[in-house]
Amino acid sequence: MPRFAANLSMLYNEHDFLARFAAAAQDGFKAVEYLFPYAFDANELARRLGDGGLEQVLFNAPPGNWDAGERGIACLAGREAEFRAGFERALEYAQALRCPRVHVMAGIAPQGADPEALKACYQANLAWAAKAAAAAGRDVLIEPINRRDIPCFYLNRQDQAHALVQEIAAPNLKVQFDLYHCQIVEGDVATKIRQYLPTGRVGHFQIAGVPERHEPSVGELNYGYLFAVIDEVSQACGWEGWVGCEYRPRLGAVAGGTSEGLGWFEGWKSKTV
Repeated sequence: MPRFAANLSMLYNEHDFLARFAAAAQDGFKAVEYLFPYAFDANELARRLGDGGLEQVLFNAPPGNWDAGERGIACLAGREAEFRAGFERALEYAQALRCPRVHVMAGIAPQGADPEALKACYQANLAWAAKAAAAAGRDVLIEPINRRDIPCFYLNRQDQAHALVQEIAAPNLKVQFDLYHCQIVEGDVATKIRQYLPTGRVGHFQIAGVPERHEPSVGELNYGYLFAVIDEVSQACGWEGWVGCEYRPRLGAVAGGTSEGLGWFEGWKSKTV
């Protein structure tokens, strides 16, 4: 059955960040993900995970200057040393938090940049990161992101991401399949789950309602149906990953907190173990 991880960067914003671990555990989540751990001591984060009986299943490598609008530097030539230093820091946190996956954001393509130069830089950085992560027993994930949310983001489509993974041919380089982004960019989500999950190249799913990125019970996607598809295909192919809940609560915000908008999760709590 699909196993759900609370995204603490988006959920439980009514609490300070470190208090969100306990809030997620209280609501029945068995795992968490978030954007970045680097503002906090790794030992403190590990303690919060342990106190809540939680697994850390995903976080992002440093993305460059986030506050200045950067969303990854992996495709940007001239930033290779910075990328490697940041990824090595991510691996240190991954070890401390026992986190098996690190997401590498591709970055925003500069206006007028040569597409082949961007691809060559991106591939070289990913190949290096996959090798470094393999030595540490971790997976590297890449995620297609829609250009409405992040204009000019380099990686946008599932076929583009899977082709890159196949070209680099590192067993621990995988795709972070966000159903929200997929629906906005290309649609046909259920068919793509059936197409790509059996390949072994999907390392993680993420979900949110479309088009406004609220609860999965809000919007145009039928997540009950899609969860059943993930369940069916994962049982057939032996996939045992996690589904990250990366959405901005709307129902919860109106009602007073994230927990109030988790009605969609009630039927799945006992299946997240």
